[in-house]
Amino acid sequence: MASLQELRQQLDEVDSQIVRLYEERMGICEQVGEYKIQAGKKVVDRQREKEKLQDVEGRVSSAFYKKGVRELYEQLMSMSRKLQYQKLVEAGALGRLPFIGIHTLDAADARVVFQGTEGAYGQAAMKAYFGENINSYHVPAFRDAMEAIEEGAADFAVLPIENSSAGSVNEIYDLLVEFENYIVGETIIPVVHTLTGIPGSSLSDVKRVYSKAEALMQTSRFLSEHSDWQQISVANTAAAAKKILEEQDRTQAAVCSAYAAHLYGLEILKEGINDEKNNSTRFIIVTNQKVFLKGASKISICFELTHESGSLYHLLSHFIYNDLNMTRIESRPIEGRSWEYRFFIDFEGNLEEAAVKNAIRGLREESRSLKILGNY
Repeated sequence: MASLQELRQQLDEVDSQIVRLYEERMGICEQVGEYKIQAGKKVVDRQREKEKLQDVEGRVSSAFYKKGVRELYEQLMSMSRKLQYQKLVEAGALGRLPFIGIHTLDAADARVVFQGTEGAYGQAAMKAYFGENINSYHVPAFRDAMEAIEEGAADFAVLPIENSSAGSVNEIYDLLVEFENYIVGETIIPVVHTLTGIPGSSLSDVKRVYSKAEALMQTSRFLSEHSDWQQISVANTAAAAKKILEEQDRTQAAVCSAYAAHLYGLEILKEGINDEKNNSTRFIIVTNQKVFLKGASKISICFELTHESGSLYHLLSHFIYNDLNMTRIESRPIEGRSWEYRFFIDFEGNLEEAAVKNAIRGLREESRSLKILGNY
């Protein structure tokens, strides 16, 4: 029997041949890519790939080798496609992405809509992004805000998409798919909840607490110390503050921001009742125009996959191959298709960068559908 050292030397010799043949194969793939550019052919040829995989599987003996050689050639064909996408981008065959780069958002005369009512965290996010003197109005539902910018009743909408403790706002993801509206900015607002009551009330008076469901969850530790209090969910935190002001009932309290409490002239019964002291909410700025700021550094996309083993793995490889840093991934069930999901991804980059164009070209070719949600 050969020694371990001798076996390793044999492996080194085989690996040298594999590397040489790999380079030779990729050189041929590059020529294939150039031919496809000239002929206007698509990069992906599923039938050819299927036939190739069946062929190489038939050339090996054991079931283990068949599975292994299939995986090897899936990777080789994936690298070939990525090289061909790169050649297409270099040749300008990708064309322009349907987004226009701009230097600044035209917000001077803009009208901005936010969900909720006066005193909502959405209003605070709007002022943090656009300034105090912005022309704005509010609507009761997220859908209303999306419809307002789609129809041109507002230029921008400010919507919450993620909370650091409660997680994603799933409805917003679904609406971004449904409407032809796009993200152009974001802002993060610290969420500091207070318990408020009408002037002259105290903690000992409280019997019922009103707030948004997420806010009640975010303050569950404090509220659990008062198990006799009834917790009632309303549309949002500012609506809770407005309700107890209008009803002037000492037994009612609201979980809301200090801003809302001061706006409605309420008394803060307890400050900083968050379970998570570093709680914050990320808000997105949405418009109906396909624009992005020239200095934008984050891209949001969503795509649907073919219902096949390894499909997500192959799609995500486009980020690795193009050295793009993926910062977030979410999935949402696709309506009407049981056990199938739409994926939402945030990654670092700008739509003018070659690596981004290359990745998007590959993602678009190999997914069932892809939508760029915005570059901001």
